Amino acid sequence: MVAHRALLLIDIQKGFDTPFWGARNNPDAEKKAGQLLNAWRQAGAPIIHIRHISRNAGSPLHPNTGSGVDFKDEVTPQDGETVFEKSTNSAFIGTPLEAYLHEHRISDLVICGLTTPHCVSTTTRMAANLGFGVTLAHDACASFDVSADTTWADGLQKPSPQMIHEMAVSHLHGEFCTALSTDTILATFA
Repeated sequence: MVAHRALLLIDIQKGFDTPFWGARNNPDAEKKAGQLLNAWRQAGAPIIHIRHISRNAGSPLHPNTGSGVDFKDEVTPQDGETVFEKSTNSAFIGTPLEAYLHEHRISDLVICGLTTPHCVSTTTRMAANLGFGVTLAHDACASFDVSADTTWADGLQKPSPQMIHEMAVSHLHGEFCTALSTDTILATFA
């Protein structure tokens, strides 16, 4: 059992299946996250699920959407697995996550989830700044289109979801985390 290394699954929720978010990259992200989750379960290692509860009534992640706040089938928590709810981009703000990690002597996190440039990035940066070692399962994350407009910012061409994802990962890797594929993480975890 790897007690000091927890799996942190961020916002892998049904509300991200709506057209609200636009195009996305990496349709296999949830499958990869499920592979990580199964490995952690088999090892009896710590698992933490994060759920985003939006305060914006127009968001597919707002409680009034019904199933939008539910976890996707690939990563639905089992009884006894830790679940924290947040309403900001960081899983550390307004949650007991940091205290929980210290209390359970968890020093390292493997992070995956939705979306790469938002809640995954913010949580990864904050985890590193708080002194945790972070591995980002980059292929168990995904990014969406930035807007319905044809331009991104004034006069700049809008990047694709894949480009957004790659840029977010490249900004994190080396400074805030080590970005690895799910297969590499599973090979070293075993």
